[in-house]
Amino acid sequence: MKISEMSWTQVEGYLKRSDLCVLPLGSTEQHAGLSLSVDSILAERVAVEAAEPLGVPVFPVVPYGVTPYFLAYPGTVSLRVETYVALTRDILGGLYRQGFRRIVMVNGHGGNAPAGSFAVEWMADHPGTQVKFHNWWSSPATMAKVQETDPVASHASWMENFPWTRLPGDLPTQRKPMIDLNRMRAMDPEKVREYLGDGNFGGLYQRDDAEMQAIWDAGVAETRVVIEGPWG
Repeated sequence: MKISEMSWTQVEGYLKRSDLCVLPLGSTEQHAGLSLSVDSILAERVAVEAAEPLGVPVFPVVPYGVTPYFLAYPGTVSLRVETYVALTRDILGGLYRQGFRRIVMVNGHGGNAPAGSFAVEWMADHPGTQVKFHNWWSSPATMAKVQETDPVASHASWMENFPWTRLPGDLPTQRKPMIDLNRMRAMDPEKVREYLGDGNFGGLYQRDDAEMQAIWDAGVAETRVVIEGPWG
């Protein structure tokens, strides 16, 4: 259930029987011909679908993350690491004050790793709390399904092209050669754009929706296991 579809009294009632909640983390960054909100859309949707049968509330996705590499692409917004950590601190602090003690961060963007590192530190300062940082797309079962479908998968390629992240219009049909990630990491944003072109790191731009649904189902199931526990 979405917090955005609950009243404060409903949340108060929920907290009398459980202290578990889910916080999706996304970003706003280039994804070639896909939505700039791919990471946010996927993180929130997988969190909601995973949590729904369990009756666990899901907070609105945090739509901005750490993505400095893509700043030369219009529409990309990147937070500084210190800003992102401060934001994470305030959100966790707010959840703690309300009475949540078990929190699952469902992350959809690799650049958000500082939130996971900070959560470990935060737990040490808040005894009795538990925070799980779950990279839904790269977790074992989900990534195994991706690799089984097509081992050439990357940022802004077919593996992020779901019906709910796709925009109207035709996409290239060829398989783009994989980039050199280490080389890209040594570039400034303008050089990154020059090197990447449209933004796809490599691979096909789209695969069959039935294949994508199978990957999605694996991601939802794996995320649900993380939410269910065990805890502590």
